[in-house]
Amino acid sequence: MEGTLMSEDAKQDGAPENKLPGTATLTELNEQLHERRAKARLGGGLKKIEAQHERGKLTARERIDLLVDEGTFNEIGIHGRPHFSQVALKDKEAPADGVITGWGDVDGRTCAIVAYDFTVMAGSMGLTGETKVTRIREIALQKRMPLIWLLDSAGARIQEAAGSLFAGSGHLFREEVQMSGVVPMVAAMMGPCAAGTAYIPGLSDFVPMVVGQGAMALAGPHLVKAVTGEEIEMEDLGGAKIHCRKSGVGDLEVKDDPECIESIKKYLSYFPSNCEAEVPVIECDDPEDRGSDRLLEIIPESSRTPYDMYEVIKEIVDDGDYFDIKPKFAKSLITCFARFDGQPVGIVANQPKQVGGILDVDSADKAARFINLCDAFSIPLLFLQDVPGFMVGSKVEQQGIIRHGAKMLYAVSRATVPKITVLVRKAYGAGYYVMCGRAYEPDLIVAWPGAEISVMGAEGAVNIIGRSAIEASDDPEATREAMLNAVRQQIDPYIAAGNAMIDDIIDPRETRQTIINGLRMSKNKKVERPWKKHGVMPV
Repeated sequence: MEGTLMSEDAKQDGAPENKLPGTATLTELNEQLHERRAKARLGGGLKKIEAQHERGKLTARERIDLLVDEGTFNEIGIHGRPHFSQVALKDKEAPADGVITGWGDVDGRTCAIVAYDFTVMAGSMGLTGETKVTRIREIALQKRMPLIWLLDSAGARIQEAAGSLFAGSGHLFREEVQMSGVVPMVAAMMGPCAAGTAYIPGLSDFVPMVVGQGAMALAGPHLVKAVTGEEIEMEDLGGAKIHCRKSGVGDLEVKDDPECIESIKKYLSYFPSNCEAEVPVIECDDPEDRGSDRLLEIIPESSRTPYDMYEVIKEIVDDGDYFDIKPKFAKSLITCFARFDGQPVGIVANQPKQVGGILDVDSADKAARFINLCDAFSIPLLFLQDVPGFMVGSKVEQQGIIRHGAKMLYAVSRATVPKITVLVRKAYGAGYYVMCGRAYEPDLIVAWPGAEISVMGAEGAVNIIGRSAIEASDDPEATREAMLNAVRQQIDPYIAAGNAMIDDIIDPRETRQTIINGLRMSKNKKVERPWKKHGVMPV
């Protein structure tokens, strides 16, 4: 008992009751906690924050504040610092080890969030930081919540990654693969991402990129110059225009951080929180039986005259609103999200305004990826066909058009979500197949009057099968015209409808109502497939 009593000297020195000399009270310790938190929230400090703002960028914490509903962000790992094993960084100040992790509500839906802090060691990936990220990935997967990356990072921290210990890394990408199709994954490119961090968007579902800021490459400009001798700026190497227009790795160009955050919110609004949850249906005031006379005017009289398929989409979806995915990549094909009577739907549509809507290597890849994405999260698919077929010629054969076209065939064949097909104008050759023709299990397939269903157009068919007869004719032009008329009769949609190859021919003004009816009919669709470990998808 005596050991628990304070000495008279200690009492005279002003030490509080029940406190050993030299120790702090809980109140004092609590004040230290809040001081530590405040210091960590400053990241690299005021000068680094100012430098971030001067580049036109928000800080990692400012981005999180824009993303989540007020007061809902719960941070974990705020006290992180360079790992104790890293002797070279022993006295290095690196608040939160350069990455902020936690969860918060995004428009009322709980999401896991990772935001690399460029003000701290350029947002580089350190051992402690990646331990934190692993923790939040586990939470996202186990709790089945979307995972959002806000990327602004120089990549792997060389001070920690150089050397043979690198052999134990790489869990991040393997785990991303395991999460794929289980929870939605968004990788927002809001700054540079070189080397390791570049594979994060490569394995994610949606990749918006801030023009002039977001960039990704397997090696930055300095390493590229060292290895190849090429001198190039990061924007030209892997900026938004490169990846959203040429490579197809990026999904959407946005002008700044706030627009990037808004695109994330809109994208997620079409998705369930995980593959087992229901897609989010919202209230809709747009009448389901709304017809549009404009649809009678959009399609030109000549099948060779282009038009804008976006105009068709605007007339049939809820409130004319849609969300484009990869709008500047492979522009002969449109992939976008929209709603019908509040129900999210993925739209795959040919775009006659761009090279006649023909399919090529990139458009086949674009479609296959989008179809797989929608199928993974039970989002129904709508196919709007006006397709002249696949591109032909030695160039595309060398690029592997057969292999890439097979990806699209594989994806549409494998998809088990409700599928609705509308033949707007042309439905030629293998293009008809990959755009969910009759053999590919559309739950409803209809055509507009004047649609053409054939292995090829009338002109092409006559040029092949009638060439000899035309050349031998006394009146080649009359013979050619007679043959064209005969072929046109054979490709009339009423032939297909009369033989039950399509379900109906509809007034274009009935398109919206027809699609909504088809979605309701197929809501409880269940498809049985033969058991297998997995197929061998063409890649």
